[in-house]
Amino acid sequence: MPFGRLERTERPKPMGEINMTPLIDVMLVLLVIFMIAAPLMTSSLRLDLPKSEAATPSDAPKFVAVTMSPDGAIYLGEDKVDTAAFQRRIKTLAQGNPQLEVQLRADKAVPYGQVAELIGWVQGAGLSKIAFVAEAKP
Repeated sequence: MPFGRLERTERPKPMGEINMTPLIDVMLVLLVIFMIAAPLMTSSLRLDLPKSEAATPSDAPKFVAVTMSPDGAIYLGEDKVDTAAFQRRIKTLAQGNPQLEVQLRADKAVPYGQVAELIGWVQGAGLSKIAFVAEAKP
């Protein structure tokens, strides 16, 4: 009566190497995703800037970006600040560097009175170089 083979065969040995190809593929996909997403994350605030024929980029070595959104919110750099915090921070920036340039980005929908008030705060802090950022006309 045949029962089959009774001898034991050796099991396959575990693989001691990592297959790098899937890991490299995943890393390349992540790299492409970050390359596409990075430029989109530079400016999270969308503004409708006024258009001007004289709009040229400034080459100021040291500047601070001040933005006024359509709802009147003030951003110092990328940080949203209220008026009291803005006045304090702009005063400390002016004391640190009185030659600092302020690049003002104000949406077209912001009333002129609010822009003028913000300019007064900046000048009151001791900064006199104010650049108005606009889009170039096509």
